[in-house]
This record gives sequence, structure tokens and C-alpha cells, in this order.
Amino acid sequence: MSLISENLGHITQQIEQACVKCKRDPQSVRLLAVSKKKPTNAISEAFDAGQTLFGESYVQEFTQKAEEISLPLEWHFIGGLQSNKVKYLRGKTALIHSVDRYSLAKEISHQWAKIGETAHILLQFNLGQEATKSGADESEALSLAEKVCSLPNLRVCGLMTLPPYCADPEDVRPYFKRLRQLSEQLTAASLPNLVMEELSMGMSHDFAIAIEEGATLVRVGTAIFGARA
Repeated sequence: MSLISENLGHITQQIEQACVKCKRDPQSVRLLAVSKKKPTNAISEAFDAGQTLFGESYVQEFTQKAEEISLPLEWHFIGGLQSNKVKYLRGKTALIHSVDRYSLAKEISHQWAKIGETAHILLQFNLGQEATKSGADESEALSLAEKVCSLPNLRVCGLMTLPPYCADPEDVRPYFKRLRQLSEQLTAASLPNLVMEELSMGMSHDFAIAIEEGATLVRVGTAIFGARA
């Protein structure tokens, strides 16, 4: 058994344990393997171990890998995204996690309209208000959602956050809880083209806490593939 396979098995077990602890169905949480800056052979190795869901953060790297890998993977885009690069993702991603402004959502809608399809997106919020991280301010949540949900060829499927790093995962819990509450508030607004099905939160060191607070997608890279160069 390869190291990647062993790591995936261990993480799957941790996900199941976290779900049992908070009385959730383990099937309600999906593991997104963050494969940015990792070679295609590592992705293939993870696929051979049963992993089919992968997340990339850089457009050029993603498009290269998508061309090189012929496996039936589900690709998610999770990194900061410039509007002028949306066209390269058109029709190739199952979910874009990082929509933090109306102009970006508008361009995604425009590009997916060209192929007659609906883009599935998450709205990203910078709950820690860190200058180095992308994400809308939570005070703009309703107004942003209203504008984005008015666009054609888009479906808002949930929310994403990348909270401040804390050595103790318990210290991150308030951010995860806040994203869940924000999701509930937007659900109550009953906007068109919005279904709060997904909460993308939690990474290698804190995903168990994120699951306890309602995460449906946990983004794990280092714990699967090892540290990035």
C-alpha cells in the first residue's frame, strides 16, 4: 500500500469519527484532495486508492493537469480567480469555491452561457478579515448573494471560508460556526438560484472541528500528499 493510500485511509477514518461524534452521516461529508503543486502521478495514485474529488488553485496548472489526466475525476477550483481567466475553466470544473465579488460571478455566468450550461459556485467570505486572503466581507453577504443570484447560468450551492490559522483547532471553531450561521441567514432569504447545500471549510489540521460545525466539503492537501515544496 502506498503512502498516499495509507494517508487517505487514515483521513477517511478521521472523517467518520468526527461524524459519529456529532451524530452526522459520514456520507454527508466529502473529502476534497487539494492537489495544487503536486504532480499528476500523485493524483493518479490517489485515484487508484479511491479518491475522485480534487481541488486546484491555479488556473494554468489546473488546465495542464486536466489535459494530461484522462481519469474520471471531479475537479473543483478553490483558489483566487481573476475574471480574465474564467474562460479557461469554462465547462471543466464541477464547482468553483472562490467567488467573492459580483464582477467575477458575472463573468462566470457569461462564460458558462456560451456552452449552454449552469456553473455551480460557492460564495467565499473572509471571516477573519485578513488582508492576505480573498473573500467578501460578511456584512455584504445578503447584498452580494442577491446580485449574484440574479445572474443566469449560475447556481449558488453554498459558502466557503479560509479562516486564520490557529495552532489549536478549537480556536478556529468560531469561524466555522459563523459560516454555518451565514448559510442559514441566506437560506432564510429564499433567493432564486440559491441552495445552501455545501459548506467548504476545514483543512488538514482542523477538518474534524469543521465537520462538527457543519462542513460538507473538507479541503485536505498536506495530510494526503505531504508538504509542498
